[in-house]
Amino acid sequence: MAFVRIAAALAMVFSASAAAAQYKIMVVTWRGCEDACQGFQDHLTKGGIDAEFILRDANKNKAALPGFRAEARADEVDLMLTWGTSVTRGMAGTLSEFDDPAFDHDIPTVFTIVADPVGAGIVESLDHSGRSNVTGTYNRVPEDVNIQTIRAYLPGFQHLGLLYNANERNSVLKRDEVAALTGPMDFELTALELPLGDDGEPRVEDIAPKVAELEAAGVDFIYLGSSSFLQENQDDVMAAAISNAVPVLSPYESSVRESGALIAVAARYYDVGILAGQQAEKILVDGIPAGDLPVLQMTNFAVVINMSVAKKIELYPPLDLLQVAEIVD
Repeated sequence: MAFVRIAAALAMVFSASAAAAQYKIMVVTWRGCEDACQGFQDHLTKGGIDAEFILRDANKNKAALPGFRAEARADEVDLMLTWGTSVTRGMAGTLSEFDDPAFDHDIPTVFTIVADPVGAGIVESLDHSGRSNVTGTYNRVPEDVNIQTIRAYLPGFQHLGLLYNANERNSVLKRDEVAALTGPMDFELTALELPLGDDGEPRVEDIAPKVAELEAAGVDFIYLGSSSFLQENQDDVMAAAISNAVPVLSPYESSVRESGALIAVAARYYDVGILAGQQAEKILVDGIPAGDLPVLQMTNFAVVINMSVAKKIELYPPLDLLQVAEIVD
């Protein structure tokens, strides 16, 4: 009987070992697993790659990231996917922190949904990361394309409004990137910083007054820029913009479909997740070091226009733009 029990126990151990996934992948997100996170997992799963996904969410709290770093090391994960600028900097550090042992410099890391990976100091360039274990994806539409899209919608466009959160490096970088285009593309920019509360964070109640301030400054369009805070509170931004009859261009498709932005030029997050999955596949299956892979850039962008918003603010799109855009109500 003892032999039978031992044999059964050994069989269970062997079975568990045989069932273990070939790869362990930690997915670290900022505000939950959304479309990019899901697209990443779906690409690898549908490709027959045997992987265990360890999902960890910071829930918009940078203090959670050191614990995830320690867990990734202890579990000896084969790859990390990081979502967003704050998570990526918190997990992998920056180029200037290359010698800091607090950050991981060994586990292959693929970043995604980072607004400006070069400006944020995560990589040297999109062609060459400058780091042996880091590569990623780039999903943002070039800012000159956004300005051209605004002009296609409103030929008389001259003055752009922008809100930004100084607490988010990507938001400040995007302000500077847009400001650099004002001369070459001949438009004026009014960029307003969101004030911070006693806790050092921006406040939702300040959004509407700042949007009204942009309207009073005479802006023709508001650009949502790059900010997790503004994206999370996009309903408040859009409600204020509509009440002030100011159109909004957003880099987030959800802003048009769900929250009342007039127009978006954006890569679909699910497709960005697939792109990140392709990077992970090259690292895990093909054995290519992450640092040898260029940052993959999205090339397909969707133009989406909310016609019900156009009616509310009485600003209708021209026919030539309607021919290439997806219309939602």
